[in-house]
Order: sequence, then structure tokens, then C-alpha cells
Amino acid sequence: MKVGVIGLGLIGGSMAIDLKRRGFAEEVLGVESEPVNAAAAEKIGIVDRVVALEDCVSESDVIVLAVPVGTAVRMLPRILDMVSDKVVIDVCSTKEHLARSVKYHPQRKQYVATHPMAGTEYSGPWAAMPGLFDGHACIICDSEESSPKAVRTVEELYSTLNMRVIYMNSSNHDVHTAYVSHISHVTSFALALTVLDKEKDEKHIFDLASGGFSSTVRLAKSSPDMWTPILSQNRENVLHVMDTYIEKMNAFRDAVADGDEDRIRALIEDANRIRRIIR
Repeated sequence: MKVGVIGLGLIGGSMAIDLKRRGFAEEVLGVESEPVNAAAAEKIGIVDRVVALEDCVSESDVIVLAVPVGTAVRMLPRILDMVSDKVVIDVCSTKEHLARSVKYHPQRKQYVATHPMAGTEYSGPWAAMPGLFDGHACIICDSEESSPKAVRTVEELYSTLNMRVIYMNSSNHDVHTAYVSHISHVTSFALALTVLDKEKDEKHIFDLASGGFSSTVRLAKSSPDMWTPILSQNRENVLHVMDTYIEKMNAFRDAVADGDEDRIRALIEDANRIRRIIR
């Protein structure tokens, strides 16, 4: 089995490492548009070879599209134009636009839409690490549109990465990720901007920052190249979640403004129900 990974950042690089180390792939080929990143990925051993896109597709049995979703929407049809019996997957955080881009493509059955729900706030080949996906969920979308053989291959791939697979359609995927992933990044970006504005006047604010602040704002370090197209493509779902978030924020603001400790306590206790879901 040869695996080709297009985009050698955190997700693509981490997949390349474990698929080779754990025996799913005999050889891993890489495609990377940034020359510095390409050289680094080859030098530190993330891939066996960095090659041109056409060579990667022609030589690989499984092609992993691990680029920002805006780029993926443009590249996926082109890649499917070049395949017949190869398996093509993406690892993007939104799915409806990708699904539409190849809905009527003659090789649609060779494409399996996937989203491994793992990552960090860091990017680039230097961020790639072994074990990134262990124990996390991977969503496979619209599996009925893919050939059973392609789906089985992808299930084996994610089993090698020690991921549990969940199946849903693209529309539901984008709704769910807006709630569990995209809004977290938006609020982290907003909090970072809020504190950075305050820091202009109070130079010691970051000296006082503790672990709680760091964990809350860490997602603000995430790449704008990745998150700009995600928020743009999933804007309807993200806007709905943002409106709900603002409503809850206003409820806290009103309670604090009124000095209503009973209402503040009630809101916090209501939020504490999340303990039943997340431990």
C-alpha cells in the first residue's frame, strides 16, 4: 500500500507518521506547495518522498487531501479526474461544499468524506506528531455515495490510527461541528482580541495569566489560512451558534449588571450540566 498525503501540516503530517509506523502504508508520498515545509517534511522523515501532485496521485493507492477546505474544494474534482480505482479522502472540518463540488463527478464513488476530530492549535510539518488521533472520533460522511470497497479501506485506515468511526450526512456534520468545534475557535479568537486590547493599557495583564486563561485562549493561535474558509463555508450554522452564544452571554451580562447573585448562580448551575457529557 502506498499512501499519498497532499498537505504536510499537523493533520496530514501526523497521519503520514502513524500510517507508516503502524504498517498501513509501505511508503508515504507527500505533496507540499510551500518549499520550506516540503524540505522540512522530508528531512524529519514525515514522508518518504516529496513529489509533484500528478506523481503522487498516479503512484498512490490512497490519497489523503489534507489542505484547507477552500483549497480542497478546488482540488478534489481535479484529483478525481485523475483516478479510476484509487481511494481519495479529505480531512476537512466542513463537508457540504465539498460534497456539492463532486456530487455528479463520474468517480464520486472513489471519494470518502472524512473528518478526524483531533488536532492542536499549531500548524506546519513541525507540529506533526505520532499518536495524535488515538482514542478520538472520526466522522465519515455520506458513506452511501462511496463504493463499499473504498469505505472499507478508509475504515481500516482509521482503525490503524486508533479512531472510532461515526457515520452521518454532510449537512448534519456541519451543524454538529459548528457547535463542538467552530464556536470554540470563534470565542477564543474574540477573547484573545479582547485581552490584547486591554493589554495596550495594562502591560502586566499577561503576567497574571494562569492555566485557565491559557487553556481558554489557546485556540486563538490557530492558523487563519485554515479557519477563514471554515467559518466562511459553514457560516449559516456558525452564525446560528454565535447568536445563541450571544444570547447566553447577554443573560450573564444582565445578571451581573443587576447584581443578581441568585440569577448568576442559576446560570452557572445550569452550565454545570455539561459535566454529565464531558468529564
